[in-house]
Amino acid sequence: MVLYLLDMLGVAVFAVSGALTAGRKSLDLFGVIVIAVITAIGGGTIRDLLLDNRPIFWIADPTYLVVIVAAALATLVYARFRRPPRGSLLVADAFGLALFTVIGAQTAEAAGVSSIIVVLMGTITGVAGGVLRDVLCAEIPLILRREIYATASIAGASVYVLLNDLAPGSQAAILVPMGLIFALRLAAIRLDLHVPPFKPKDREV
Repeated sequence: MVLYLLDMLGVAVFAVSGALTAGRKSLDLFGVIVIAVITAIGGGTIRDLLLDNRPIFWIADPTYLVVIVAAALATLVYARFRRPPRGSLLVADAFGLALFTVIGAQTAEAAGVSSIIVVLMGTITGVAGGVLRDVLCAEIPLILRREIYATASIAGASVYVLLNDLAPGSQAAILVPMGLIFALRLAAIRLDLHVPPFKPKDREV
C-alpha cells in the first residue's frame, strides 16, 4: 500500500513536470494535459508493452489518469498566480526518477526476464516519459545532454538486481537503490555534476 501511494505521488510529480514544460511552450489546455499524461505514464507504458503485460497498468487502474489530470490542472492554476519553485520541482523529479526506476525493475523481475533486461526496463520506466515530453515539446531530451539522469537510473537499477539476488524481497533491495538514484541526481543538481562529453580528436591534416 505504501509503495502504491508513493507511485501515485511520483506520477503526480512527473505530471507537474510535463504540465510546466507544456506551459512554457504555450500549449493549450488539451496540450498541457496530453504532455502531463505522457510524461507521467509514458515510461511505464513502454515497459508494459515490451514485457507484454496485460492490461497495461493505467488501464487496469484508471486512478493514475485521475491523479495526472488533477495534478496538471492544479499546476495550471498555481502557475497563474505564482512562479513555480524550480529547485523544489527538480528535487521532487529526482524522487520520481528513483521510485519509477525501482518499480520498473520490480515489474520486469516479476515477468521473469534476465538481469540486464531488468536494468533496462527499470531505466525505461524512469526516463522514457521525460524523453517523450522533451521530443513533443521540441527540446533536446534530458538523457541526451550531459545531465546525470539516465546514468543514475542505470546505477540504481543495477544495484537493485545485485541486492535482490543476495536478499530476495528485502526492503534493502528497494530502499538502497532508491536512495542511490536520489542521491546521485541530487548531487548532480546541487553540485552541477555532469557526465564528461564525448569529443573525438580532430584528424590531423
